[in-house]
Amino acid sequence: MEFVHRTYEAGQTIAAIATPPGEGGISVIRISGNRALSVANKIFSGSIPSYKTHTVHFGNILDEKGEFLDEGLAIVMRAPNSYTGEDTVEFNCHGGTLITQKVLKAALRSGARAALPGEFTCKAFQNGKIDLTKAEAVQQLIHAKNHLSMQAAESHLQGKLQSLILDFQKRVTDVAAILEAWIDFPEEGLSFASHDEMLKMLAQIKEDMHALLSTFDEGKRLETGFSICLVGSPNVGKSSLMNALLEEERAIVTDVAGTTRDTLEKELVLACLNCLLIDTAGLRETEEIVEKEGIKRSFAAAKKADLVLFLIDTSNPVFDAELIKLVPRKRTLIVWNKTDLKPANPLPSFPFPSVKISVKKNRGVECLKAKIHELVWQQGPPSKEQAVLTSERHFQALENAERAIKKVIDGLEKRLFPELLTPDLRLALRELGTIIGLDITEDILSSIFSKFCVGK
Repeated sequence: MEFVHRTYEAGQTIAAIATPPGEGGISVIRISGNRALSVANKIFSGSIPSYKTHTVHFGNILDEKGEFLDEGLAIVMRAPNSYTGEDTVEFNCHGGTLITQKVLKAALRSGARAALPGEFTCKAFQNGKIDLTKAEAVQQLIHAKNHLSMQAAESHLQGKLQSLILDFQKRVTDVAAILEAWIDFPEEGLSFASHDEMLKMLAQIKEDMHALLSTFDEGKRLETGFSICLVGSPNVGKSSLMNALLEEERAIVTDVAGTTRDTLEKELVLACLNCLLIDTAGLRETEEIVEKEGIKRSFAAAKKADLVLFLIDTSNPVFDAELIKLVPRKRTLIVWNKTDLKPANPLPSFPFPSVKISVKKNRGVECLKAKIHELVWQQGPPSKEQAVLTSERHFQALENAERAIKKVIDGLEKRLFPELLTPDLRLALRELGTIIGLDITEDILSSIFSKFCVGK
């Protein structure tokens, strides 16, 4: 559904189903806005306007004509102590698709408007209940596909990123105040920070910004995961390894060379991250047109992959010395397979990290997983206490702010007039403000909240 963000109308009453579609134990229908209590009162047997905030009441849920629909609970949360900051009522009814839709329809016919995607969270942001980093963290938490992604979202939801941005703002504002004082009182003899002290303050701000920016590669990986491509000669055990890692028979395994003709992909979790595992056609010289195309795709997949597992048969490393020249040097792990057989003597030496396994005997697969984890997280995965940039929007804004600070530092070193430096400090403050939701445009809000589901 295309979401076009409307100009915010304070207090407008909206309603939506807040639970996933389908059948379940219960469904939740959420109503929020200035008229939420009166709308809810029309479709409930009890006197909702008389209920105290944060109380739960059992009764009959009715349609707009007063006809019985279901038994259920009404949960009342009065402004400003609700998620949206407005009067909110949530009905819990039995979790059938038909009854849930009927309750929602009754709320809409009683005066509420159908909520747009993310509109409840947009209300929370507009009413000052959360800043924009926390609003985006809600969406990230809902869609987290692994533990580390969920951990990063929880960190943002707890305000760790917001605290860092507010700290940057305060420090940049302090510097801007000193520069303004230099402009306004150039000959008053007042005691301000010296030129060298100003440079030191700005250099520390820039260093701290850069440290946060440097977390983006890891943060992006938390969201998008990474890809692993299995390559090697025919019959070295690529498909068998894929099945072993997936713990299911996903790829066809035979003794016939060239069984895999195209890339085969499957998602799993490795190194605490979502991973796309790609099996490829065996690399060899061939004139067979279909196999030739498969080999071409194998090289293309290896070139794009975040990590290449280059499998070699330890008992027969025939073509590998030439083939290995064609894989990316910095993103390749040698996997010596078939260690249950007598190894060739001597084994060739390659300038890559390596691990020895026997897929057939189920030996070394856990060591391989540990090695993948080590290569993916060379400095270790992010800790729960660490704020990590996961959003391209946050990264771009902070990068722009850092660039503006760098221009101020360069200007100070060149002894430029303070009047020429303050615009860049204001730019840095504006960019930082967009991260937490200050001076944010309607287009950005639309882009952010359009990714939310209806009812959140």
